[in-house]
Amino acid sequence: MRHLTFFLATAASLAAACQAPAPEPLKPRIVVLTDIGPAEVEPDDNESAVRLLSYADRFEIEGLITTIGWNCDPYPEEWAEYLFRVIDGYEVDVNNLMKRSGQAGFRSPEEEQGAQALGYWPSAGYLRSRAVMGSTRAGIGVIGEGNDSPGSELLIRLADEDDPRPIWVCSWGGANTLSQAIWKVQQTRSAEELKAFLRKFRLYTITDQDMVWAMRMDRAYSSHQWLRREFADDLMLVWDESAWLNQNALGVQNWDKYAALIQGHGEMGKVYPHYLWGVEGDTPSFLNVMPNGLNDPENPEQVGWGGCHQFGLSPDRETSAWTNWQEPLKGISSAYEHHFYPDEFNDFAARMQWAAEGTGNRNPVVVIDGKTGHKRLRLENGDGLAPIPVTARPGTALRFDASASSDPDGDALRFEWWFQEFPGMAALPAIADPATPVAAFTIPADAAPGQQYHLVCEVHDTGPFTLPAYRRILITVE
Repeated sequence: MRHLTFFLATAASLAAACQAPAPEPLKPRIVVLTDIGPAEVEPDDNESAVRLLSYADRFEIEGLITTIGWNCDPYPEEWAEYLFRVIDGYEVDVNNLMKRSGQAGFRSPEEEQGAQALGYWPSAGYLRSRAVMGSTRAGIGVIGEGNDSPGSELLIRLADEDDPRPIWVCSWGGANTLSQAIWKVQQTRSAEELKAFLRKFRLYTITDQDMVWAMRMDRAYSSHQWLRREFADDLMLVWDESAWLNQNALGVQNWDKYAALIQGHGEMGKVYPHYLWGVEGDTPSFLNVMPNGLNDPENPEQVGWGGCHQFGLSPDRETSAWTNWQEPLKGISSAYEHHFYPDEFNDFAARMQWAAEGTGNRNPVVVIDGKTGHKRLRLENGDGLAPIPVTARPGTALRFDASASSDPDGDALRFEWWFQEFPGMAALPAIADPATPVAAFTIPADAAPGQQYHLVCEVHDTGPFTLPAYRRILITVE
């Protein structure tokens, strides 16, 4: 009888374990380098800071580092006050934002310093603990002795943590603080240890701002060129020259929507300033890492809300980076940035409604099933965000079904299937009914082995702001 009782208890515990929900995936780790300042000088960093904190449940914000940019060399340390104003607004708004996911409170300060699950809203105290000063001077000339800062020391500590996730450095100004951290590790550690350090980071720069505006074409002045020249094999460096320009211009064209739906909404909306030359030009640096199912930022060729990039000659015409400054890629990336702009704005506006009112719309969830001929495909949906890998032979008929997708608010869903365009790519398969839940098509008979087709399922709900969700399927030809 004792053995039977043990068996039943064990079976019950196993059944409970099988029924327990899988743990939430962890957030992507990001560090921001910002030259935030007064609204009459640097309003777009204030704007991007508001948007970032309205997505604090999607990113593990490991550092908020104030530093130099086009408008400030040296960086006036008192300008850091503007970053704390946004955090102060978040401290009030997060009480409403947490209602979006049903979060009842915060983890302890000690626990918050550890890994954060996707969906967790951190406390304002946590964010303040991660806000530090970085390099106050620009250019390669200041890298070296005497240029260490709390920001560069923080970057070294983050890389040394026992955490396999990469650290995305989003450079809204210059990346001099990261350059200094790399220089120090180069002086104090072995060559292999330096490689390991570099491979922890991914750097996304909004153009090159490690200099004042008047010098912006003097690429050799910037420490960014040193990073590209010396460490291209170990440091992923993305140099955007498309998304930030469109973000600025489209924001100006749509400013009436920002004035109506962002400004004044919640306490953060009250510190969202009017634009000076463009709107949120720095925002693509973290939109690129946005965990929304559209792209894997580890592969910059996959288009996301921050555009798409290819590895090649950078705009200095001397070094290489992941970039999008030349045609035909610049035109392709720009077209996608225009395509996604309504989605990324509406998503932001819906979150600001939550910040102000504690209620609103939430995003749908995409679920994919698939078949090849009459054979059911085993799709690895994983956390519901990572691209789904599939292999197929030339001439194979494929069918993907997203009808199991759902909306947390019970809204009806609209579907759109499409293949990502790449420079020089051969003709793409034709999708029979791209505006239905099912995508059916045939791999071209002459498709070359190794050819990849990137199929995206784009879903919108019919609630306020018609919020989006995505899922990418990577089809590799056998």
